[in-house]
Amino acid sequence: MSAETGPSSDGGRDEHVRRIRLPADRRTPAAARALVRSVLTEADLDELLNEALLLTTELSTNAVEHARTELDIEVVADPVGLTVTVTDFAAGPVDELVVGVRNDVDEITEVSERGRGLLLVDHFASRWGTTYLPTGKGVWFRLDRPGAVKEAPAALDQVPVNGGDGTVPASSAPSAAAMSELTQTSPDPYAEDPLPDFAADLLTRVAEMVGAAGGVVRLDRGDGQGTQVLARYGRQPRPGNELLQVPLAVHRPYAGELELDAAPSAYARPLAVLAAERLSLHLENDRLRRADIRRQAWLTFLAEASELLAQSLDVELTMALIPQLVVPRLGQWCAVHTTDEWGRLRLAASSHADESVLPQLHKVLEETGPESVQARLREASRSATQVPLGPPLEGFAVPLIARGQRLGTLAVGRHLRHRHDPDEVAVLEDVARRAALAIENARIHAERRRVAQTLQQSLLPPVLPVVEGIGFAAEYVPTGDDAEVGGDFYDVVPLPDGRWLVVIGDVSGKGVQAAAVTGLVRDVIRVLVGDGKPLPEALSRLNETLVERGGGRYCTLALAAVGPGERGQLDVSLHLAGHDRPVLLRGGGGASFVGLGGTALGLLDAITSPTAEVPLAPGDSLVFYTDGVTERRRGRELFGVDRLRDAAAPLAGYSADVVAARLRATAINFSVETPRDDIAILVLRNDAL
Repeated sequence: MSAETGPSSDGGRDEHVRRIRLPADRRTPAAARALVRSVLTEADLDELLNEALLLTTELSTNAVEHARTELDIEVVADPVGLTVTVTDFAAGPVDELVVGVRNDVDEITEVSERGRGLLLVDHFASRWGTTYLPTGKGVWFRLDRPGAVKEAPAALDQVPVNGGDGTVPASSAPSAAAMSELTQTSPDPYAEDPLPDFAADLLTRVAEMVGAAGGVVRLDRGDGQGTQVLARYGRQPRPGNELLQVPLAVHRPYAGELELDAAPSAYARPLAVLAAERLSLHLENDRLRRADIRRQAWLTFLAEASELLAQSLDVELTMALIPQLVVPRLGQWCAVHTTDEWGRLRLAASSHADESVLPQLHKVLEETGPESVQARLREASRSATQVPLGPPLEGFAVPLIARGQRLGTLAVGRHLRHRHDPDEVAVLEDVARRAALAIENARIHAERRRVAQTLQQSLLPPVLPVVEGIGFAAEYVPTGDDAEVGGDFYDVVPLPDGRWLVVIGDVSGKGVQAAAVTGLVRDVIRVLVGDGKPLPEALSRLNETLVERGGGRYCTLALAAVGPGERGQLDVSLHLAGHDRPVLLRGGGGASFVGLGGTALGLLDAITSPTAEVPLAPGDSLVFYTDGVTERRRGRELFGVDRLRDAAAPLAGYSADVVAARLRATAINFSVETPRDDIAILVLRNDAL
């Protein structure tokens, strides 16, 4: 910002001159007023203060808003009056237009059509003019002391009043103070909803200035409430009166008007336009503020909707959730249709703000024909674009597309008094994209779950054999993620010598690779023992197979060959390859660990697996388990082997089924968390009488 000052002399008259360059921002009018006020004080021209400040504000504000360039302000004061020139640097044609002393009403009307700023200048200035130069445009005005300007023509001495049946002196035209108050009226920044009071104040001021008998400001915010009266002044207009109506310059969905019951005059419409512009400015701020609040609300809604949809990995539940998210916030009703394997649309879920209307909604959605809702839904699915729905259901359909796959449509009906605005349509399209992705993810998860369950079932025996005098029972609980395949398994295999082989094992890791190793271990054991290989040799060859295969997978295993012994007991040959020792549960009471530790399979080239002979008397049980039981967590606390042994002790004498079921329940109930690892329990019992 730069400024030049200095007195000068012209024909013996002392002049006070100030020049300043100001940036194009909201503080410029205030700086220009300060400059004019200081010059008026120096030149002793305080009687021109109100008019000078008002016109300086208008010219500098207009230049900032329209030119958007730096401004040069020049103020020249002499004993007779004051001249202010505002020059911008917006390119324009080379031309000069000078408007001298005000002449008649026709000229004032012509000026008023060119803008309220020039109307104010023409009304208050002694002389004014506009100069167009290649470097920009300058607007100047001259204010003379009272009595120094020529008398106004008679045409301006009388101005028609409301109704046209009387006259008032021209001095009753709007004063500079009233105009200044009108242009500087602002809403209360601390009020919760300042617009009604601001509109009423503005309407009252302009109505009193033009002598209006009444007035009203109407506003439609486009929120479904219709046109509302924002402010009212005076009485209702009489039938037959010609009303002055000025539309409010606001953007959609806002719309409104300012209406005055005032007689036509040179100032009525320009002042009404001035008031409408000031009101429109604050209404536009209100619209933007409300739009920003709505967008923030929509973002919050979309975040919450995404979180809810992401939490559901069930296809049916996901599709049932979508209409509940849409109704009633984004529509009166909502229907989700999915595409079947033949490309036909099937109603998957629906919702209506009025549940009693749901049967009728379903009936309309099922109708067929070229003009039916079904036809519009098929068009939306086929074209992958938004399609409006015609009667009897007003609304539109959005395709559900995820990863290039057309999954169906999302149909939404509008509320009776409210059409969807662009923001709502964008939100609905975003909801459709997120819903389609959630449906596709749920379908993929369901397919993975089916594959995992099928693969897991193939690794476990469908049923355990029924053997006279021997009881077998098993419990298996997969990990919390039912789409993952665990590495735990168990089996009961007949041996060539008439005995039975009990197998329980745990392959490291989870997923398809762990399942592949589990299947390999299970099949190799079956082949080796089926060929009559001794258990130590079978374990050794299985270890060689896993070492050669590589991949970093290892396996712990417990093998127990069970056969009849003397006096009704069962003879058990127990081999442990890195597996936890089983619990021996005596029929008469007491529980203890049995067996000798060995080397896990797949880690070393050579392993050790000592044999432990365990006789089972009638009523005795041998409980095998995987580390999913002992490593069950409750915070930092583990279930542990000691707690397992203590839980098994009271079950002495119970059947194998009861022992397995009770131990499973005890392990599961130890923690509220879902299992992090598979739980497998296999019970062998001597059922001899």
